[in-house]
Amino acid sequence: MREALGDVAAGLLPLSVRDLENEVAQRLARIPTDLNEYGFDPFGFNPEVARPTLSLLAILHRHYFRVEASGVAGVPPGRVLLVANHAGQLPFDGAMIATTLLLEGDTPRLVRSLFEYWLPRIPWFNVLLNRNGQVVGTAENGRALLEAEECVLAFPEGVRGISKPFAKRYQLQRFGHGFARLALETRAPVVPVAVVGSEEQQPGLANLEGLARALGIPSFPITLGFPWLGPLGLLPLPVKYRIYFGEPIQLEGDFDGDDVAIAGEVERVRDALDGLIAQGRSERSGIFS
Repeated sequence: MREALGDVAAGLLPLSVRDLENEVAQRLARIPTDLNEYGFDPFGFNPEVARPTLSLLAILHRHYFRVEASGVAGVPPGRVLLVANHAGQLPFDGAMIATTLLLEGDTPRLVRSLFEYWLPRIPWFNVLLNRNGQVVGTAENGRALLEAEECVLAFPEGVRGISKPFAKRYQLQRFGHGFARLALETRAPVVPVAVVGSEEQQPGLANLEGLARALGIPSFPITLGFPWLGPLGLLPLPVKYRIYFGEPIQLEGDFDGDDVAIAGEVERVRDALDGLIAQGRSERSGIFS
């Protein structure tokens, strides 16, 4: 009965959407996975649960954000640490990076985002993220993923980046050092990834830090739509995304070195990312096109 209803529902979808769903399913099936008897990998990923989520993200990728990507072919196989800028109040930037590496290029990749520590406080949300291949951003999780030859995504700006006001758009905020130590320990190449478009998807006007602390959340943004329209006010505008994958960088030094030495390697990546952002901004003709 469920399969029959699924067939009926699929028949009601536009052909382009059905084709995209089939493309996601086919490319997802090509990704090697180590599943147990219940269909989960060691980090909680379940392809059957992830497929409808990734299909929805693919629709946003192709038809809403109309993502254009460059440098995908330069992302090395095996273990790799993607380091990206972060913006837009909600992490659609991470979702579009992940969808790009699933859909673009000869070999589909499953991107494992390291998400913020506070997100598991949201009921069921951490389970949803795990089932879709994402994990809490601890050093232990990052190390285990890279040692398993996975593609890991980190946002060194963290909340500082995603919740910054529009007046500071495309200005990289302070980077944490954790990603650099992780890359050095696992000898994983670092690929800077610039996202252009995310800053305009939901311009932030202010951040009520005191209220955020009282609520136990990292930020409480005031935007053009939030909180006036409730949760719907955080939905992104249909900006055009441009994603630039830079040249791989092999960091040098000891992962347990002093902060001064690590800071130099962090700046190497930050400078490369800043250059990609500048390139992307100079190449676009408008926010929506």
